[in-house]
Amino acid sequence: MALIVQKFGGSSVADAESIKRVAKRIVDTRRAGNDVVVAVSAMGDTTDELLDLAGAVAPLPAPRELDMLLSSGERISMALLAMAIHAMGFEARSFTGSQAGMITTPDHGSARIVDVTPVRLREALDDGAIVIVAGFQGFNRDTKDITTLGRGGSDTTAVALAAALDADVCEIYSDVDGIFTADPRLVPKARKLLSVSSEEMLELAANGAKVLYIRAVEYARRHGVLIHARSTFTSNEGTYVLGEGMTDPRAARGEKMSEEEVGNEEPLVAGVATDRSQAKVTVIGVPDVPGSAAEIFALVAKTGANIDMIVQNVQSASAGRTDISFTLPRPDAKEVVRRLTEDKAELGYQNLISDDQIGKLSVVGAGMRTTSGVSQVLFDALRAAGINIAMISTSEIRISVIVAAEDLDEAARAVHTAYGLDSEIEATVYAGTGR
Repeated sequence: MALIVQKFGGSSVADAESIKRVAKRIVDTRRAGNDVVVAVSAMGDTTDELLDLAGAVAPLPAPRELDMLLSSGERISMALLAMAIHAMGFEARSFTGSQAGMITTPDHGSARIVDVTPVRLREALDDGAIVIVAGFQGFNRDTKDITTLGRGGSDTTAVALAAALDADVCEIYSDVDGIFTADPRLVPKARKLLSVSSEEMLELAANGAKVLYIRAVEYARRHGVLIHARSTFTSNEGTYVLGEGMTDPRAARGEKMSEEEVGNEEPLVAGVATDRSQAKVTVIGVPDVPGSAAEIFALVAKTGANIDMIVQNVQSASAGRTDISFTLPRPDAKEVVRRLTEDKAELGYQNLISDDQIGKLSVVGAGMRTTSGVSQVLFDALRAAGINIAMISTSEIRISVIVAAEDLDEAARAVHTAYGLDSEIEATVYAGTGR
């Protein structure tokens, strides 16, 4: 008997019929002889609707009360799902994050998991029950308050439960069949990956891939959790995210895979990720002396903005001057520009430009470490498509470029084709949201 943790997102439990479909999937897993623990998100767009409601009654909702409000969405889902399972003749017990022993930091809206004490969950499993846990939420021991985990919180909940319970696998369900070489909504010929390394998945998630969230992938890597990304709408085997020393379960079962499925021992490129959520700020005419960049980014840090890419160039127009460009989350750009403008005289720069109509395209692959010419393929593809590059950033297994937002979709398709990632058949997206 295996212990399987399953996570179902908002699109998977969007309405009563969807909840019954998910309940059947869970019951089938139980009938197969497995213990099952489920982490569930709020139904459909419930969280967004609750945020809108909060904004309608208070321009700046109190963080503690906002967490109390938002955590109710997952409680609705878990109770309804448990009821649906009971109606199918199986015992199910639902638990809030605090009841499940999900201990977090006190930060409302962005709490991080510090410990998991799943005593009640183990008792329920020992009694033969299916366990349903509200995702996205936890409890702080010092303040005694309910907290929420922020973006991707339900994925992180599922992985944390899998680690604490020593589960055999953590299955993350969405409306696509697994992890693809690109977003199949933008690149219809994207190819499903049978497996991907946790290192590659971290880069893909950090650079815009939305099937798995970076916090969940990082937690899984640290705690040795095997993730299986698959679809709520089919029984197809999906994509395994393999940590260090892990083997694809298909190979472990002795299954024979075609040459196309097996691919290279270390594929050159695992995928192409896109991100529309950033803005670019360029500080023009910064004094080219030691400490200038430090002053700029010290000020930016005070705003709480998270910087992504940074490029510095020697300005040809003015001797002794340099230009610094950086990207950051779009919602943070306005405050950063305001603070930089206020301190213009002290910082000594000449001008400031902000652009929120950009897109980031990233090519990720472990094979880049040992293969030359990877960047040339990218740049040749963009040149052939007539797409201009505004910034470039690299890591050991990633190349990222900034292009105009209007060019991002075409860039993704052109680059995907250039690396030979196109499939002969179009990918299927079952519900349309990716979650």
